[in-house]
Amino acid sequence: MSAEPTAKKTPLYDVHQDLGANLVDFAGHLMPLRYASETAEHQAVRTGAGLFDLSHMGEIFVSGPGAGAALDFALVGNLASMPVGKARYTMVCGQDGGVLDDVIVYRLADATWMVVANAANTDVVREALTERAAAFEAAVEDRSGAYGLIALQGPRSQEILEGFTDAAVGDLKYYAVLAGRVAGVDALIARTGYTGEDGFELFVDASDAVAVWKALAGVDGVVPAGLAARDSLRLEAGMPLYGNELTAETTPFEAGLGRIVKLDKAGDFVGKTALAAQAQTPPGRRLVGLVARGRRAPRKGYQVVTSGGTPCGIVTSGAPSPTLGTPIALAYLDSGVEETDLAVDVRGRQEPVDVVSLPFYKRS
Repeated sequence: MSAEPTAKKTPLYDVHQDLGANLVDFAGHLMPLRYASETAEHQAVRTGAGLFDLSHMGEIFVSGPGAGAALDFALVGNLASMPVGKARYTMVCGQDGGVLDDVIVYRLADATWMVVANAANTDVVREALTERAAAFEAAVEDRSGAYGLIALQGPRSQEILEGFTDAAVGDLKYYAVLAGRVAGVDALIARTGYTGEDGFELFVDASDAVAVWKALAGVDGVVPAGLAARDSLRLEAGMPLYGNELTAETTPFEAGLGRIVKLDKAGDFVGKTALAAQAQTPPGRRLVGLVARGRRAPRKGYQVVTSGGTPCGIVTSGAPSPTLGTPIALAYLDSGVEETDLAVDVRGRQEPVDVVSLPFYKRS
């Protein structure tokens, strides 16, 4: 896969080049796919600590006396009641209930929230928030270019981060955020992640990103990790990827995420009518986990079939699992289909699979 010459460079681009990363165009940014072995990078996160460049993500601030109400109208979650210092996973949906993006919202102050969007959808999210906040006393500002975002993930992440900050990261709960200094620079420290492991995401000024990366990467056992490992880690953790499990044609209920749609919150929100109707009717398909019995991995776009060969679903993500040692996949299965005697059509060959509960992997 070749990188487009117009792709943006993150603040850590030169670092990735120096490390010999395989750089690819991902959502319009030159990003490391892997540095050497994606399996080794994956295992480092599961057993020690991995370091990710997430600077391609979007940071959109919503502030003002009406910011909370604006976000409650714009998103499916309840954001106005969220305490300062907390974070919440939620979604931007269309009027038809389709997912425009899944985001994490951080409340940084009484009248200030930060919405972190997927890189490919930053423009969509900014435009939706701007339009939906127009009737409220709220300002929307895209500050994506001002930040470097570094994720430290793995069971050793707290121990390692404590060596570079006086902030009380040990007291920081999951899906919470605090301001502090890391490696001598100001940072927003969030205890979130996309790997199924404990970990932190560090929002720093773009000009400070290299210094923070090099400080953390200098710790013995910290392994730089690329997009390939990030994808296999999130797949094992059963976490959806926009463009795969989530799309504008998919609703939160189909994706098994109806719990994040707060139909009982005060006031209206975009998509409420459609989502309220779907909450009363079983969706036509459901997201499931598949484990292959053989060695051939189901891949995105492959059909799920019954024992008689009838198509009954579609794989949205699939890969060999380094942790489990067997191929796994996420797939949408048609409602009413029995979850036994299923297979995936892998290039004309039916490979038997078992339907399992998600996530595939959960840390102890």
